[in-house]
Amino acid sequence: MTPAPKPEAKAAAEPAAGDDRLKAAVAAWVANAEDAEGAGDTAGTDGVQTGKPRESAKSGKPEEPARSAVSAKSTDEPAAKPAAKAAPTSDEKPADKPAAEPDEKSDEKSGEEKKAADAPAGKPADRPTAAFGVVKPKNGAAKPAEAPAKKPADQAADKSGGDQPTALLKAPAAPAAGKAGSKGTADSDSERTSQFVPLKSDAAAAPAKPAIPISVTPPTGVPKAPAEAERTKQTPLPPQSAAGAEPAGPAAPLDLLAQLTNTPPPPETPVRTAVRRVKIWTPLVALLLIVFCVVQAFRPLPDPTLKLTASKSYAFDGAKPSLPWPTEGQGYVEVSGLGTIGSFGEQKPVPIGSVAKTMTAYMVLKNHPLKQGENGPMIDIDAKAVSDAGKESEGESVLNTVKPGQKISLRDALSAVMIPSANNIARLLARWDSQSEEAFIKKMNVTAKELGMKNTTYTDASGLMETTVSTAEDQVKLGKKAMEIPALVAITKLPSWKDPSGTTHRNYNTLVPFDGAIGIKTGSTTKAGGNLLFAGQKEIGGTTQLIVAAVLGQHKAPIIDTVNAVSKKVLIAAQGELRDHKVVKKGDVVGRVDDGLGGTTPVVATKDVTAVGWSGLTVNITLNDAGRKLPHSAKAGTEVGQLTVGSGPGQVRVPVTLKKDLAEPSFGSKLTRLG
Repeated sequence: MTPAPKPEAKAAAEPAAGDDRLKAAVAAWVANAEDAEGAGDTAGTDGVQTGKPRESAKSGKPEEPARSAVSAKSTDEPAAKPAAKAAPTSDEKPADKPAAEPDEKSDEKSGEEKKAADAPAGKPADRPTAAFGVVKPKNGAAKPAEAPAKKPADQAADKSGGDQPTALLKAPAAPAAGKAGSKGTADSDSERTSQFVPLKSDAAAAPAKPAIPISVTPPTGVPKAPAEAERTKQTPLPPQSAAGAEPAGPAAPLDLLAQLTNTPPPPETPVRTAVRRVKIWTPLVALLLIVFCVVQAFRPLPDPTLKLTASKSYAFDGAKPSLPWPTEGQGYVEVSGLGTIGSFGEQKPVPIGSVAKTMTAYMVLKNHPLKQGENGPMIDIDAKAVSDAGKESEGESVLNTVKPGQKISLRDALSAVMIPSANNIARLLARWDSQSEEAFIKKMNVTAKELGMKNTTYTDASGLMETTVSTAEDQVKLGKKAMEIPALVAITKLPSWKDPSGTTHRNYNTLVPFDGAIGIKTGSTTKAGGNLLFAGQKEIGGTTQLIVAAVLGQHKAPIIDTVNAVSKKVLIAAQGELRDHKVVKKGDVVGRVDDGLGGTTPVVATKDVTAVGWSGLTVNITLNDAGRKLPHSAKAGTEVGQLTVGSGPGQVRVPVTLKKDLAEPSFGSKLTRLG
C-alpha cells in the first residue's frame, strides 16, 4: 500500500494542477478566437447552446462545464456583481427588450449561484460564469440572435480599459473528428457545455469541485430584446408600399398633417366635406364675382334705340274715291308716298310715243346730275343732229334751229326734248351719254327693270318707234322718280321755252301751269294715239302732296287736245279727294328711348301731326332717329328723332324730344345684363 502523500506535497500539487488547466484554457481560447467571433458573439456577452452535458472523450463521462470567465479582482474586494444573463440558445427567439440593468440582475441569481455564495468558508467559491462563448455551428446551424447594444456605462468602461467584473473567455473549439472517443463523436455541437477554469487560486480554499452545469434558459418573465432599434413615438413612420421598402405615394394633405402631429384625421362626414368645399370654393367664387362686376361695369353700353308707342297706322273712313276716267285707253293715278287713288283700263303694254323721252331725260340727269338753275356742260351739235332736223317735213318733232359746229348746254338740250319734244336732240343726248344710241337704249331697259317697270320695253330714245311700249302704271312709277329731280321739274313745269337762237317753243302739255300741274310729257303717234304723263301738287295739312298720273291710248282727234282735257279732269278730281286728319297732338307721348338695359325714357311730338289721304286709305306712322346717333344721357327737351306719317314727297315729318332727362343705365343694370 502506497503511503499517503504528505500534506505539503498535496498542497503543492493542487496549485500546479490549477496552473495547467489555466494554460490549457487560454491556449484553447486563443486558437478558437476567430471561429468563436464568426459564430455570433455580441459586444457584451457570448451565447451558449443548451442540451446534454458533453461527455468526455476519454472516459465517456459527462464533462464539467468549462468556466469562461472569473473575477479579476482580488479576494479582499467586495464580491462582483452577478454576471450578465446567458444568451438565448439557438432554438429560442431573441429577446424583445434590452437586458436588464446590472442592479436588476443581482436579484435574479440562479439557485446554483446562491448555493455557491452560501458555501462554508475555507472552500473555494464556485462562482457562476459571466459569459459563455458560442461554438460555431456545423452544417449551417442557426446563428444566435444579436445581443442588445451596450449601454453607455458599459461602452465607457470598455473604452477606459478599466477592470471588468469578469473576463470573457471563448469556449475551446470542439475536438477534431477522429480524435474524440466513440461516445464523443456521437455528440452534437448543440450539446457542448462550457468548463469553468479558475484564473486565480485561493491558498485557503479547498480543492475545486466539479462545476455545476448552469442552465442557459432565460428566466421567466424577462422581456425579450427588440428585434430592431426602438423608434421615437413622436416621429410617425412614413407610408410604405406592399414590399415595405419604398413609400406607397404622396400622402393627402390631411393625412400628412395627421402624421406630423401624431393625430389621426377626423372621420369623413358629409358636414366636414361640405365645410371643406365651402372653404375651397368661396375665395374662387368671390374672385370670379369681382372680375365679373368689373367687366360688366366697363363694357361698352349698347346704342339706345327709339321705339314707337303710338299707333303704327291711321285709316281714313269712307269708300274709295271714283275718278272721271275716259271711255277708252288706260289710266293710273297715285299720290307719291301714300298710294294709288284709282286706275282704269287693262294695264297692258301699248305704244307710248314721245312719253318715252321721260326715260331719256331721267337717264341723262342720272348720269350727269344738274343742279337747279345751272346750264350744265356744253354739248357739240354733230352732223347727225343737223341732218335729223330736216325730218320735220316727215311729221317729226325736231329742233330745226341747230347748225353744224354749234354747242348747246345740257339744260337747253333737255328743254328741247321735254317741251317741243325734239327727236333729233333726244338722239343727240343718247350718243353724247353712251357713245351710241344702241348702248343708251340698253341702259334705258336696265333702268326700267330697276324701277319695277315690268311691262315696259324701249327700242329708241325718242319713242317714235311703235315697238317702244309700256303701261300707265309703269309710267307712273317712272314719273314719281323723275319728279324727285328738281332740275327736271324746273323744265317740265314751264309752259314754253326759248332756244339759243331766240325762238320760243310752246309746251304741248297744256295742263301747266294751271291747277298745280308741273309736267311731265306728252306723246302722240297715229298708232299710239294721244298719251300724257302728268303730275300736279296740292298743299294740304301742312304738306305738299305730289299727284302723278298717266292716261294712254286716246284716239279721239285732235288726240293731243283730247288727252289733255281728260287728264285735267282726272288731276282736279284727285286733288279734291285729298283730305287731312290730326292723328297726334303736340306734347303727346309717341315713343320712348330704350337704353338697351331695360331703361326707357318717353319722347313727345313737338307739334300736331296730320295725316293726309283719302277715303279708305290707311297710312303708316313710323318713328326714327332722323339719321342722328342717340345719346346715352341728355336733358329733357333734347330732340332725338322724328315722327313720320306716310312716305315719299308728301310724307308728314314732326320732330320728337325727350319728355324727361335721359340717364345712363344704373350700375345694377350693367351688372345684370346678359347680352
